[in-house]
Amino acid sequence: MNVLIPTDFSENSHNAIRYALDYFADIPVNFYLLHTARNQASHNEEPELFFETTTKNNTIQGSMAGLTEEIKTFKLLAKNTGHQFFAIYEKALLVEAIRKQVAEKEIDYILMGTKGASKENRHEIGSNTSEVITKVKCPIFVIPENARFKNITNISFLTDYNCIYRNKVISGLSEALKLQKAALRVLHIRSQNAMLNAAQTDNKGFLHYFFKDIKHSFHFLDNKNIEAGVQDFVETWEIDMIAVVAKNLNLTQRLLFKRINLAISYPYEVPFLILHE
Repeated sequence: MNVLIPTDFSENSHNAIRYALDYFADIPVNFYLLHTARNQASHNEEPELFFETTTKNNTIQGSMAGLTEEIKTFKLLAKNTGHQFFAIYEKALLVEAIRKQVAEKEIDYILMGTKGASKENRHEIGSNTSEVITKVKCPIFVIPENARFKNITNISFLTDYNCIYRNKVISGLSEALKLQKAALRVLHIRSQNAMLNAAQTDNKGFLHYFFKDIKHSFHFLDNKNIEAGVQDFVETWEIDMIAVVAKNLNLTQRLLFKRINLAISYPYEVPFLILHE
């Protein structure tokens, strides 16, 4: 397994790496720690927190030294002798650097730590993570700053049943379920009181058939208040991870990028797995 983890040497990044070590504890993994020198934020926006710790006088030597120190630290924390660590420094925009490494290193997963929203900062997980999700065709774990790994017993897959589940989506979801020996909880986000049409029924049936050997169940949520509804579902069913297809941009953006009610806190405690077709 090849996993790419962008890092800015912040505690937020370190938490994501610690989560990855525990999540992949039972299998050999090549971890590629990527540090980039250029900020991807727009000139009209304030610099994003993801790169807050990068100073103007940062040098290649300084960045490599920081990466080397991180690798030393996480080698000590690694619970699997099959975990290998590699440092990558790129003087490029984040998305460009990630695309390059995904292709060259045959990356299976990208893992990004995120900083939650506050009353002073309503950008939620930030434009960099949003850019990577929408522009890099690779499964992405989004690890909130407050997330701590625990045994994953339930993974929720959010869907409207409108898309055909292609191999990459199904294989990514299946890998997560098998690796963590978790149950699948399919949550249908539907228009209020809407019944499934023929195509949606077929897609639901496909999920039921494909995961027949894995403990699973089907649930629904009317979309009058998705944020509160998903939070309630997460708490009721003790959901440890939320999976969603990146193609469903409206749902992804509503849950991750455009939340207004700051009382909703689940994205900053439960990791997301964003799957690409």
